[in-house]
Amino acid sequence: MEPTDYTTLADEDLGRVINAIASRYGYDFTNYAQASFKRRILRILSRDRHSIEEFIDRIEQEPAYFRNVLDEISVTVTEMLRDPGFYRIIKKEVLPVLSTYPLIRIWHAGCATGEEMYSMAILLYEAGVLHKSLLYGTDINQHALHKARKGVFPLSQMQLYSRNYIATGGSKDFSSYYTANYEAAQFSDFLSSRMVFSTHNLASDYSFNSFHLILCRNVMIYFNKQLQNKVLHLFDASLEPFGFLALGTKETIRFSPVASNYKQVVANEKLWRRLT
Repeated sequence: MEPTDYTTLADEDLGRVINAIASRYGYDFTNYAQASFKRRILRILSRDRHSIEEFIDRIEQEPAYFRNVLDEISVTVTEMLRDPGFYRIIKKEVLPVLSTYPLIRIWHAGCATGEEMYSMAILLYEAGVLHKSLLYGTDINQHALHKARKGVFPLSQMQLYSRNYIATGGSKDFSSYYTANYEAAQFSDFLSSRMVFSTHNLASDYSFNSFHLILCRNVMIYFNKQLQNKVLHLFDASLEPFGFLALGTKETIRFSPVASNYKQVVANEKLWRRLT
């Protein structure tokens, strides 16, 4: 038997992997960006020294192994208050509008391990509206959601997060929002008490509520154009009139079927508001 080549993966073999996952577990990765998806599968094959046949067999026969695979192929890289300029715009342009509502509903789609949700909760608290806010965090990765619910992040990251916080205009001591415990930072319960976490697959699931603000940052770059448009329709159907939609720095609604429903809030920031 010839050794497995871990540098290339035939489209046919990629299709077999996608079909195996879909038929066994119901996750459909058909419309994920193929190049990115291939790289992740190849990395797993190389790490585990599996042929494509061995890999598919383990996926089908070992749910625990598949959960580990899902952790690898669903992107969970995130950061608290990443892109401080974006959060300054949220504070200036969005929160004053949201504060006029009796109940604020915010959806973090593809929330990963929750750092951006805790970021938003801090902004809402400092604006005096956290008590009347509900933050919904969804992801396909249950392991990531478990971490998000716990609100425990590496203490080594707090220096970076504190710098981000200061850059957003934060005026408090960032460390007042967490308790340091050895190598971990446990964020305060009053932040997580306004959060609801649930599994949700943007590729196949439907709208589950209506929201005043939807954030889906740096998730759709891993989708092909067809799936991007499907997800944008989902967000459009899930937004309240005059609601806000925030995407990642490399994502846009421009040229999408819903583009005419929105205006960009600030030039060069990936934040839009519904026109009606």
